[in-house]
Amino acid sequence: MDELVTRLTRLQVSSLSDADKTLPVCDPAIRALLPDVTLVGVAFTVRADGDLLGMIDAIGRAEPGTVLVVATDGRPLAASGELFATEGRRRGLAGIVVDGFCRDLRGMRRVGLPVFARGTTPAAGPALGPVVVQEPVTFGGVEVRPDDLVVGDDDGLLIAPPERIAAAVDRAEEIERVEAEVAAAMRDGRSLHELTNAPEHLRAIAAGEPSTFRFQP
Repeated sequence: MDELVTRLTRLQVSSLSDADKTLPVCDPAIRALLPDVTLVGVAFTVRADGDLLGMIDAIGRAEPGTVLVVATDGRPLAASGELFATEGRRRGLAGIVVDGFCRDLRGMRRVGLPVFARGTTPAAGPALGPVVVQEPVTFGGVEVRPDDLVVGDDDGLLIAPPERIAAAVDRAEEIERVEAEVAAAMRDGRSLHELTNAPEHLRAIAAGEPSTFRFQP
């Protein structure tokens, strides 16, 4: 798993998605609250349906390298903030992702832990329970189980079982290698069209013939 996580930290989420277009991508409204972040870790699931007790329990139990995956059932209250991010950083968590809202954005910027959410609000709920952690949850339209892998960057979040993501890594790395060559060639003055099979592909599609668009640097 450590090798897989290391390889994933070098990849863009878009490359993984291109490598296997069936991998589940979370609702794009859930975005990185801090820019230029890469998030990779094992899911530790939490329910925070307008109550913070599950978060309090989870932040004390989650292991280093895990990601708190927080389902809120659409409640318009902050499920995380600066103190949870600070404790997450102290404990070595990879990040916190919330299918809902956070607060204390200024403080979270100082902490620097990757945090994803739908936005911010100053209002938070009580801490009365019940506590529901490490059970399957629906997060951003994706069914998430404990120990699924969470991969995120500025483009969004992808969550799936480790074996599904591992199966796409080789292809994702190849995609990035080819795209880097294309970008380098474009910086040298070559056009995008001459670095692809676009003319042949367009003719084939217009003629109703099978064809696949590809880069050919």
